Amino acid sequence: MKPCPTSVQAKRQRGAALLMAMLTVTLVATLASAAQWQQWQQVNIEASERNRRQIHWLMTGALDWSRLILREDAFATPNNGVDHLGEPWALPIQESKLSTFLSQDQKWREGDAEVYLSGRITDAQSRMNVMNLIENNSVSSQSLNQFAALFDRLQLPQHELHTLSTQLLASIQANTRVSAQSVANRSDTSLMPHRTEQLVWLGLSPSTLDALKEHITLLPEATPVNLNTASAEVLSAILPGLNLAAARQAIAKRQRGHWRSLQTASQALGVLSAPLNEQSHSVQSRYFEVQGRIRIDNVAQEERILVHRSGKQVNTLWRIKTSPQLPNTLTP
Repeated sequence: MKPCPTSVQAKRQRGAALLMAMLTVTLVATLASAAQWQQWQQVNIEASERNRRQIHWLMTGALDWSRLILREDAFATPNNGVDHLGEPWALPIQESKLSTFLSQDQKWREGDAEVYLSGRITDAQSRMNVMNLIENNSVSSQSLNQFAALFDRLQLPQHELHTLSTQLLASIQANTRVSAQSVANRSDTSLMPHRTEQLVWLGLSPSTLDALKEHITLLPEATPVNLNTASAEVLSAILPGLNLAAARQAIAKRQRGHWRSLQTASQALGVLSAPLNEQSHSVQSRYFEVQGRIRIDNVAQEERILVHRSGKQVNTLWRIKTSPQLPNTLTP
């Protein structure tokens, strides 16, 4: 007996309606999940942007705090203007909750994102200044010999030092000539580095620069090395007659008591081939580098600034962001 055509047609219609309903549910679920994902993504973007803005202002406050520390240090009575590694500014801040630095009535409320701060201040004049290579519009033989000694201590190629000195002189001369020209003629100006990592422009290889970065700096003017903060490699390079072993022994003595003058430093260092002079040696500093790191949840930012201290003024010369990969110590 054949089925009724009407019942077959009804079954087909019910099957088509069921299939359409399933497709509709699938489409609605897909659109709903896509809308929810977009909303979640937008919330995350807004939260990250808010954290970045908060970090920027917190970092500005932290860097201003470091400038205040350096300003107060300049007028600390016991120091008499001497800068050494036993002072408050030289103590690094391990990663700590920012709430620990606040007064009791400003404590973080429950549910607030916790902020972590770390950092350090370093004496830029504890390193050999590349700008000392140029004196009276020519390469200084004394500074060149000092840098050659440092290259020798670190087993670095001397030809890169000579390339650096000649390129630096050419860059300074080119920029000096252009400063007197009109703005329209400044397109041919040689690039003048302002930070140590930019010295690759003047002929240093990345590997050489990496070996030198803890011992050299690039400041706006020629500066003496602070004997109270210099490393053994730097001391042995700038003090003729002082080998690396003797420089390490001198640093061990310095840790028991810093040198208050060039005379006391000379006595502690022993017999040298040449006397100390204020042009190359000092126990005071005017330039400092500040490194700072702030983290909110999984968003972190690190910055580095160079400051110049002159009397009551502590001015920022440059400020840059660095890759947030430093360990647990960084800057005030």
